[in-house]
Amino acid sequence: MTSVVAFLPSGVAISISPLRVRRTSRARARESPFAKTSEIGLWIKPNLVFNDARPGGQALAALKRMKGLTAKDEQAQPFWRTKTLDEMSVAEWESLCDGCGRCCLVKLEDEDTGEIHFTDIGCKLLDGKTCRCIDYPRRHRKVPDCVRLTADVVRNLSWLPVTCAYRLVAKGQDLPDWHPLVSGSPDSVHEAGVSVRGRVSASESDIPPEHWPRRIVKWPNRRPRARR
Repeated sequence: MTSVVAFLPSGVAISISPLRVRRTSRARARESPFAKTSEIGLWIKPNLVFNDARPGGQALAALKRMKGLTAKDEQAQPFWRTKTLDEMSVAEWESLCDGCGRCCLVKLEDEDTGEIHFTDIGCKLLDGKTCRCIDYPRRHRKVPDCVRLTADVVRNLSWLPVTCAYRLVAKGQDLPDWHPLVSGSPDSVHEAGVSVRGRVSASESDIPPEHWPRRIVKWPNRRPRARR
């Protein structure tokens, strides 16, 4: 019988099957190509990001040499094209979040294969309309395991959504045209169909864990269709 491990804000993984729910430690959660560091981050909120990145001067210098950027080029380029994640200021780091809310969805891990599955169930603090946290100031009291996203964590977490700006920049890729930093509008992420707006079926508080596997969906880890 196949069971799945649910990644919860409480800091534990729950193994779910149609017949039982049992708790298991995070260390036991099997690593997979899509979830390499279950010990580091199981629950990441894009709106709860802080810049704890370590200085990466050598990495930045190497990146500049690789891109052949001059000082004049750097001034003309947006910061995400000229800086590594380690070199960004707090404001730059936080602005990378597109506000899609995909990371605030409950994820399940297949115990047998290690495969990660997204669901359309939201964190209890996720507002499905605004795609924002409903109690940001007290988020850590209500969800103690909100993870502090850093450059190192981004590089180690391969299960971040394929559309995630942190993941894209870490790989040396540019931001898509629907990203608010590119479009200049905070609504572009919604207009492009990337955000979870209108697609969250329920809160984790409303559905028993044993029913979560019924809510597995594929869209949270897919890129939006190209606009004509």
